[in-house]
Amino acid sequence: MIGVAPRSTRSTTLSALAAYVGGSLRGGDVPITGVAGIREAEPGQITFVANPRYVPDLARTRASAVVIAKAHATSAIARIEVDDPYYAFSRIVRWFHERPYEPGGISPHASLAPDAAVGADPTIGPFVSVGCRARLGDRVTLLSGVSVGDDVAIGDDTVVYPNVTIREGSAIGRRVILHSGVVIGSDGFGFATRNGRHEKILQIGRVVIEDDVELGANVCVDRAALGVTLIKRGTKVDNLVQIAHNVVVGEDCLIVAQAGISGSSELGRGVVLAGQVGVVGHLRIGDGAIVGAQSGVASDLAGGQVVSGSPAIPHQTWLRVQATIPTLPEMRRALKRLEARVAELEQHSSGSS
Repeated sequence: MIGVAPRSTRSTTLSALAAYVGGSLRGGDVPITGVAGIREAEPGQITFVANPRYVPDLARTRASAVVIAKAHATSAIARIEVDDPYYAFSRIVRWFHERPYEPGGISPHASLAPDAAVGADPTIGPFVSVGCRARLGDRVTLLSGVSVGDDVAIGDDTVVYPNVTIREGSAIGRRVILHSGVVIGSDGFGFATRNGRHEKILQIGRVVIEDDVELGANVCVDRAALGVTLIKRGTKVDNLVQIAHNVVVGEDCLIVAQAGISGSSELGRGVVLAGQVGVVGHLRIGDGAIVGAQSGVASDLAGGQVVSGSPAIPHQTWLRVQATIPTLPEMRRALKRLEARVAELEQHSSGSS
């Protein structure tokens, strides 16, 4: 698998890194031996500043160089100036720490069905189980304790970390990353209530995950009741997210920790759900919509909207509401005083007549 080196032994120069990320070298060339955060960096290491609030830390950092936006450039330290320092620094981290794929073979302690098809150069760890008619592409990595059900298909260069369960009939694309504890294809939450009893509705659909998707630890994606639960290309999902049956998640979405999407809802392309967002069932969120943390989406959202709150409302309106809430006790007291004053004036007016 493509691994992360625990500690890099590579070294280079700042000018070489500037050329690598397409940045401008400023403040002189220096040797670079590694990467670190701005407050932890030691001499020889390069750090970065993406948020302007950390610019003052440059006066105290021990780093030998920094990747920084042109707008925040400083003469205090040798630097690479770029338009997007976060992205540029991520490439530098990969240069120092990413290792090329090295197939680990198939552990003798793995259990593969006789009719499972395994592509070239696999890495299959101990106590992995691969079911009947499963199909694994080239350079697939299944680490210890992974369970792959019958009729599952997994594409080339996909990495599945320990203790992931991929239930029967699911299809996983190429270059997918599934972190520990992910469950793909568990039964959707479907019950018919009759005479006070909840009768299970068989969930006979499947899950399809397209190329370049990443699912964080303990994400659950339920199989469809009928048809397909679908996560489209390039979507990234944080830890502890629930995606229910028959949900469709569009391309390049970002879904942050502890969000939940109820059954049969559909997210367009590039939708962002911040942490702990809840989406009720059978609705659509349009392309590029952004939903703020801890919001509840109870109706369709048009594309491009930014909303917050529960129920979700336009973000700017929600900000004004939040600013008003601390003043509500005083507003209530003022209203009581006004009510008393109006009652007094009405009584005086009635007495005068």
